[in-house]
Amino acid sequence: MTIAFLVLLHQIMRASVPLMQWAAERCDQLAETDRLVPSLGKYYRHHISEELHHDTWALEDLETAGCNPEGILSIAPSVEVARLVGTQYYWVQHHHPLMLLGYIAVLEAFPPADSKIDEIRDRSGLPEPTFRTLRIHGDLDPTHSAEIDQTFNTLPLDHKHLAMVGLSVLHTCDALAASVRALRPLYLLSRSTSG
Repeated sequence: MTIAFLVLLHQIMRASVPLMQWAAERCDQLAETDRLVPSLGKYYRHHISEELHHDTWALEDLETAGCNPEGILSIAPSVEVARLVGTQYYWVQHHHPLMLLGYIAVLEAFPPADSKIDEIRDRSGLPEPTFRTLRIHGDLDPTHSAEIDQTFNTLPLDHKHLAMVGLSVLHTCDALAASVRALRPLYLLSRSTSG
């Protein structure tokens, strides 16, 4: 199940930069009529630079565990993952790009402790390099959480905006938990797998 969990993290990570790019573009489109979006777009563009290539690192980490990257990429993400990520695309496009901030806040809020990663590694028997990206996130996410807090504090948010972010936070927690509950063991991911 550890491999399945790491594949899930990769599936979520590979959506992060495109989601923020989409949100930054929507901020540009709304800039003349919405006072929030200049600062919001600036935050998303900055955070893109911090998250760039993390999905590639996660794929490389899985390869150190003997997984075939093509096999990992061929796995259709679950309905739960599609709901987790896809809802954000809908909200960014059809409501407000601020809602993505709630999603990011949840994903950055609980960085894994080294001791927990050690425990997962030891129970799984997987090599240490398999957990490189997870450890990087454990180190970086507290800084990212502080940046989100700073962004919240500088944006001129009213009750309507806070309700939007709150809805996104609640949805993200629910969909993320459902994505983890839906995990099943993965087979046929070894490097020797041809299809």
